[in-house]
Amino acid sequence: MDFNQIHKIFFLGIGGIGMSALARYFKHQGKAIFGYDLTSTPLTEELIAEGMSIQFDEQISSIPSDIDLVIYTPAIPNENKLFIHFQNGKVPLFKRSKVLGLLSEEKFTIAIGGTHGKTSISAITAHLLKSAELPITAIVGGICKNYNSNVILSAESKYMILEADEFDRSFLTLKPDVAVISSMDADHLDVYENKNKLIDSFKDFARLIKSDGTLICYSKLRNEFPIADNVLFYGIDENADIIAKNIRIENGSFVFDFKACEMTIQNINISVPGLHYIENATAAMAVGYKLGLNESQLKKGIESFSGVERRFEIRYDSGPVYIDDYAHHPEEIRVTIEAVRMLYPGKKITGVFQPHLYSRTRDFADEFAASLSKLDEIILLEIYPAREKTMAGVSSAMILDKIDNPNKQILDKIELLSYVEEFTNGVLLTIGAGDIGLMAQKFEKIFKKR
Repeated sequence: MDFNQIHKIFFLGIGGIGMSALARYFKHQGKAIFGYDLTSTPLTEELIAEGMSIQFDEQISSIPSDIDLVIYTPAIPNENKLFIHFQNGKVPLFKRSKVLGLLSEEKFTIAIGGTHGKTSISAITAHLLKSAELPITAIVGGICKNYNSNVILSAESKYMILEADEFDRSFLTLKPDVAVISSMDADHLDVYENKNKLIDSFKDFARLIKSDGTLICYSKLRNEFPIADNVLFYGIDENADIIAKNIRIENGSFVFDFKACEMTIQNINISVPGLHYIENATAAMAVGYKLGLNESQLKKGIESFSGVERRFEIRYDSGPVYIDDYAHHPEEIRVTIEAVRMLYPGKKITGVFQPHLYSRTRDFADEFAASLSKLDEIILLEIYPAREKTMAGVSSAMILDKIDNPNKQILDKIELLSYVEEFTNGVLLTIGAGDIGLMAQKFEKIFKKR
């Protein structure tokens, strides 16, 4: 498709973090942007302020004339009236992943994949290259604090940074020059049935790398990918090609050294805590190293990176500590709790978790319980369904019953607000990919008004 011939684009599900990023990208390209979403949010309000037109009903009559392209997210239900209208119409109707695939054909593409860490690695990579004055476009699945946006743009663009989403095998539309694979833990079993099929899909993704391209892979996945000239392994173990080492906490911040073949960089300070975040930074630095960034550029980029909203976001730390995180998989929860323990040793940690998706809750109830049991106190909200319908017999109680810790309860959102108002000691950690993120600002205000 020749995007130069496209002038008006309609986004079905424009309020999602990935869809809004793509809408912003095309707005920057001079396109007129229209869209639909179910409810108004702070993000849709920002998009409207940026000149996009958004409707919050399914009225066909509200659709503008002369739309050239419709882009939709899989989160849109099949029975949505607008979706049905466009399915039966003549305007090209593309899934978001197809559009990203087309964009990846136009530029040198860096695709960041993995069941965890995609957004953080994408954001760090984009900032590294941007701060080194490389001409980039980055479409990121989170709000990058350095830019207050999920799109990072240069006046001219040679490099494109995209997240390679494994959900519904979307990443198989991409044609990357450089690809990162950070993890392949079991997830999206509603799509893949089992972990082996998910791993096979990641291997298919790796085969899409252009013939002269490079795979940058987490070192613990070495057994899944053959050693080759175009494969670099990164990690915090000595067997990696690109290594973060000598990791320590100094004055409340994580510090590490970096080694890549002949290059060594010492005493790198990173603003976001956790061993997993150092691994994410190492993956991004591996991309920068591959593209020719020098020691000074790599260190400057990491140390000036401010983080991503809802990725270990410390929102209050004057007395009690309040941290908000997007973790919604058992492994993500485990490493997030581990990071809190390292940064705040001896403090009581209370975690508030909102499970995301009925299918994920059903498939990983045991694993969620095991990770959450490492907290000192656990509060569960009911499941955030996202794109799914209610499943009989599946609720947050499935997880609660399996948690090996007596300090546990299920609260509704009103009860949770009252709980936070009385919270005075230790660390409060909110985790989940649902609308719990919209409550973070309320909780922060509660702490700050004291």
